[in-house]
Amino acid sequence: MFAYVGLRTACFDTPLGVMRLLVDAQGALLRLDFEEETVHGLTPEQLAGLIPEPALAEPVQEQLDAYFAGKRQQFDLPFSLQGTEFQQQVWQALLTIPYGQTWTYGQMAEHLDRPKAVRAVGQACGLNPISIIVPCHRVQGANGMLTGFSSGLHRKASLLDFERRVHLTGVGDFQLSMPAQLDLF
Repeated sequence: MFAYVGLRTACFDTPLGVMRLLVDAQGALLRLDFEEETVHGLTPEQLAGLIPEPALAEPVQEQLDAYFAGKRQQFDLPFSLQGTEFQQQVWQALLTIPYGQTWTYGQMAEHLDRPKAVRAVGQACGLNPISIIVPCHRVQGANGMLTGFSSGLHRKASLLDFERRVHLTGVGDFQLSMPAQLDLF
């Protein structure tokens, strides 16, 4: 999946945990995930062999800091989504879900004019390489249940609760939430 040559990495703290990014030789973001997650397309040895470059994280961390402060709802970072044509369509569609709102996997499939592709949409969301910035956390099951989030349902619940509160009140004060404590939509 990745051309290993030219990959660079950095890690940084967020309220949800340590995030790791991978950028290509041109500086485009290829992955943004939590440090404990598996990086599909790289072996653990290849990942361990990348020399961290903390300065790479600065623009991403600045925008995520503003997001977690309730001051940013969209991101303007260069990124490159690498996947199948269908996965890329799903990931691009995720960018159209308004901040503070959620869609179901069925709504995503309808949006893509593929109403029977609900499971495929879910699989593509699960493989989203750029967490938070490409907001797969805004997609939930047909019954409103929180389902499938590779970074953990507690993170998905926290992100949705935070965005809902900022959307409704305009006030951002990120708090880690547990799913049982949420009153979602």
